[in-house]
Amino acid sequence: MRLLDPTSERDDTRRERAPRPPGLDGLRIGLLDIGKPRGNVFLDRVAEHLAARGLTVERFRKPTFTKPAPVDLRHEIATKCDVVIEALAD
Repeated sequence: MRLLDPTSERDDTRRERAPRPPGLDGLRIGLLDIGKPRGNVFLDRVAEHLAARGLTVERFRKPTFTKPAPVDLRHEIATKCDVVIEALAD
């Protein structure tokens, strides 16, 4: 499968897919709102479903959808969460 990177990379880069956990039980799940309209609505519903399963959820929001998440936000998410769901909406 070939994926195109929406950032300004000019050369092809090979990256391995991150390993997926066998399940979500016991994991802390991060929900990242990138700031697009209605992304928060989608994540609200995802959070409801995850909470109904007894899962722990952390919410995060990028300052703008036009740029990658700031380093400090990426670090916070990486240190607090085991998996991340990112919302794209319009």
